[in-house]
Amino acid sequence: MAKKIFITATGTDIGKTYVSALIVKKMNESGYNCGYYKPVLSGVEELNGKLIKSDCNYVVKKSGIGVSPDECVSYWWKEAVSPHLASKRAGEIIDFKRIKNDFSKLDSMYDYLLVEGAGGITCPLRLENGEKYLLNDLIKDLNTPVLIVADGGLGTINSILLTAEYAKNKGIKINGIILNNFEPDNFMHKDNLAQVEYLTGIKVVATVEKNAEEINLLENLFEN
Repeated sequence: MAKKIFITATGTDIGKTYVSALIVKKMNESGYNCGYYKPVLSGVEELNGKLIKSDCNYVVKKSGIGVSPDECVSYWWKEAVSPHLASKRAGEIIDFKRIKNDFSKLDSMYDYLLVEGAGGITCPLRLENGEKYLLNDLIKDLNTPVLIVADGGLGTINSILLTAEYAKNKGIKINGIILNNFEPDNFMHKDNLAQVEYLTGIKVVATVEKNAEEINLLENLFEN
């Protein structure tokens, strides 16, 4: 079984995929056998049933892991909308047994496995017939700790606190926070880092500057 981490964020377009690629790249360059999995994915381009442009394509290419992007995802849709809506409009029902089976397969292939979520931690995956299954439910079912990716700039304190408190209330273990688009010489960004650590009691384990090609991250952040 692999040591695992689930990448979530304070919202959409915060940089989960970008940070995920840097982490998988760093882990494998450091000699760790690290894989990547994205259970659900929307907003893709495909050709003949193969992904040609997507988050998975980006991570596979950036990290250099020798797999096809199609092997890293269970469900994908062309429309860039929430998974619950994308699947409904495609006439498809997300089968969580399939996700767990794909997850287990990758779990057995790697020593470390990074799982990337969709949107923020409350992103809806299935809202049908009275059922409410959100991303946090999947995190619990897969039994993985999380890293929270957030923007380094204005408003991030509020977003991080809300995300962290929600995760804690759901019994989800948080292994750290990563600040993306971080400006090390910006007084507000430096204060944001200090205050989110103070207010949440959770360590900022990495900062990522805009267009960074590397990330400093310890492998023990994958541990449960």
